[in-house]
Amino acid sequence: MDTRQLQAFCAVVERRSFSQAAERLGVTQPAVSLQVRSLEKRLGLRLLDRSGRRIEPTEAGLRLYRGAQRLLQLEEQIVNELAEDAEGEVTGPLEIGASTGPGGVVIAELLCELAARYPELDVHLTVADTQSIVEQVADRTLELGVVGAAPRHRGVEYEPFFRDEVVLITPPEHRLAGRTVALGELADASLIVMQDGAGVRQLIEDELRRAGTRLRDLNVRLELGLQESARSAVRAGHGVTFISRSSVEADLAAGTLAEARVDGLELERDVLLVRAAGRSETRAARAFLEFARERLP
Repeated sequence: MDTRQLQAFCAVVERRSFSQAAERLGVTQPAVSLQVRSLEKRLGLRLLDRSGRRIEPTEAGLRLYRGAQRLLQLEEQIVNELAEDAEGEVTGPLEIGASTGPGGVVIAELLCELAARYPELDVHLTVADTQSIVEQVADRTLELGVVGAAPRHRGVEYEPFFRDEVVLITPPEHRLAGRTVALGELADASLIVMQDGAGVRQLIEDELRRAGTRLRDLNVRLELGLQESARSAVRAGHGVTFISRSSVEADLAAGTLAEARVDGLELERDVLLVRAAGRSETRAARAFLEFARERLP
């Protein structure tokens, strides 16, 4: 089977659009359309339903998509294995993304240590919200992602990577500092939240819903994007926020921030590794994962 036709078909299924598939593959839209039509003609089957607002795979198309992913993964694995030199040196680029919780400290420090071990490795870390990282992994801009939540996406696969705790941080002199408080007491505090798409925010919204309330029922005063902005606002005395413990360990140890616990909220989570479905690991990605798993809890 022509792998170019399979790549074009899989990209259309994943992006639900010929134009977006063409952009991802770096070719023209007519070229993608031609590859898919040629594949349908060769198989004698209609693989895509083009009648609605979005392109959807037919039943035959879904079966082909699953098999094509396996074929493309095998092809990529073979090419990568052949490209590795005889000595197995770890070289080349490693494009990895992380949401702001794990990306701010844990993954950044791991990558610095990894680069020191493998001087020929060219490391690039992208830090953004969870949804953005997942999208970039799905379209293969990033090889791996490390995120705090698992938004649904047909083009990716998730697996647990390490455990993380989310804590409520306050200024040191705040009335909640160092206490375990009822959810009702939190309603009177000035709460700073992160933007939609942030893994911490999704966890908090899920836990509040489980406890019978909603984020909008609390005193949300500021929405400040991602974790670094929220942390800075709390340090300046503008309120309290939920945040990944790993990103504020130094502040808690130095006493520039304090911690509180909220009774009834279970704020531990799996930080997840995300990969594009069907994508095989490069030597660089494999080295990172082996290195990380030696060090992470």
